[in-house]
Amino acid sequence: MGQRIAVLGTGKMGEALVSGVLRAGKPVDEVLVTTRRAERAAELTARYGVAAVSNREAAKEADTLILTAKPQDMGALLAELAGHVPADRLVISGAAGITTGFVSQHLGVEGAAVVRVMTNTPVLVDEAMSAISAGPHAGEEHLARTEEIFRLVGKTIRVPEAQQDAVTALSGSGPAYFYFLVEAMVDAGILLGLPRATAHELIVQSAVGAGVMLRDSGEHPVKLREAVTSPAGTTIAAIRELERHGVRAALLEALEAARNRSQELASGS
Repeated sequence: MGQRIAVLGTGKMGEALVSGVLRAGKPVDEVLVTTRRAERAAELTARYGVAAVSNREAAKEADTLILTAKPQDMGALLAELAGHVPADRLVISGAAGITTGFVSQHLGVEGAAVVRVMTNTPVLVDEAMSAISAGPHAGEEHLARTEEIFRLVGKTIRVPEAQQDAVTALSGSGPAYFYFLVEAMVDAGILLGLPRATAHELIVQSAVGAGVMLRDSGEHPVKLREAVTSPAGTTIAAIRELERHGVRAALLEALEAARNRSQELASGS
C-alpha cells in the first residue's frame, strides 16, 4: 500500500489538490479529506469517491497531513490536532503566512517534521507553482515526499522559509495580477472597437503564447519584449504610456503590500 495523504480543511485549494493527485493516478483509497461542514464532506465524497473523516482520524490514518485551512482558521485546526499527531507524520502547511514554527508549537509534537508550501490556483489545471521550505526537523526525505505530491499538479522549487512571504506575494497571489491585466486589456479592446469575445480570445491566446515563450525560450523577458518593440512603432508608444503612468512602480508597491500582508497573517493580524 502506498503513502496515504489527508487534506485537512478542504476548501477550494484543498479540493484542487485532491482533484489533481487523483488525476495523476493516486489511488482514491490513499486520499482522505476533512471539512468543517458535513454537507461539504458529502459533496467531496460524491464528487471524487474519497473518504471524509475527522481531523483526528486523519492524523491517525494518513502518513502525510496537508493543512489547507485559511490562515485565520489554522490555530483552531492545530488545537484540534494537538496531542493526536504521531511523531512520524509529515505535516505540510499550505496557509499563507503560517510558519513551520507556529505549526510545530501548536501541534505540541517534539521534533515534528513540518514543511511549508505556497502553491497557487493553477493547481486546478496541473500548472501550479509550489515553493517548498523545510522546518527545523524536516529532512531530505520529507522534502522529497512533499515534492512528489506537488509535482503531480505542477512545478516545485525549494526556498528558505524566510523567503516564503515574498513567494506568497509573487506567485501565490501572482495569477490574480495576470487576470487583472487581462481584464484591463479586454476592456481596452472594447474601447478600441472590438467585440468582447474577440478581445478576450486575442488577449488570452497572446498571454498563453507569451507564457510558453518565457518558459521555453530561456530568454530574459527584456529580450523578448525588445523583439516586439520596433523603433517608432506601436509597441514602444504603448510602453511609453505605461511608464508615464508608473505601472512598473505600482507593481513593485503592490507586491510589497502583498508581502507585508503575508507577514501580518503570520502575526495573527
